[in-house]
Amino acid sequence: MFRHFDEATAADWKPIDEKFVAFQKGIAGHMIAHLQLLAGHDLGYPIDRYVHSLQTATRALRDGADDEMVVCALLHDIGDTLAPVNHGPMAAAMLAPYISPLNAWMIEHHEEFQGFFYAEYFGGDKHARDQYRDHPAFARTARFTDLWDQKAFDRDYDTLPIETFLPAMERIFAREPWGAHTRTEEA
Repeated sequence: MFRHFDEATAADWKPIDEKFVAFQKGIAGHMIAHLQLLAGHDLGYPIDRYVHSLQTATRALRDGADDEMVVCALLHDIGDTLAPVNHGPMAAAMLAPYISPLNAWMIEHHEEFQGFFYAEYFGGDKHARDQYRDHPAFARTARFTDLWDQKAFDRDYDTLPIETFLPAMERIFAREPWGAHTRTEEA
């Protein structure tokens, strides 16, 4: 086995590639395990971040969103545990190999859009999202935050369990990373 990449041979890389491929096949499960780290983290919100994520996905599903959008709704805050001040870009980076560029942009910028509902209480501009009004993902991002994300803090809402979303997770994460779905502006 090599000590440096410049010492490696094709034979050295073969078992590494095999293990990588096997690991990659379990990416949906890895994402769920990381999402579950949000359980118990309420940060003062009425519900914890895990239930918020489930509730956002539940709202998207019940509103007729496709698999990709439902998975985006489920995982939009997955970066909160490691990068609370830039969780949107972190979540977008994690999902970008599997989703459309418009949905990746939506996840990356969702906090700026959601700020419409609270930014003024922290000295921010509630209309900051208007700077993106001409962006092709503006309407979808506003819809995501306005209809699903900002409403998903309801203790009394009939939130679906994680098992509901596992088939969609498996379908999305079975896609070839950086495949054709990532080279289109459609979602």
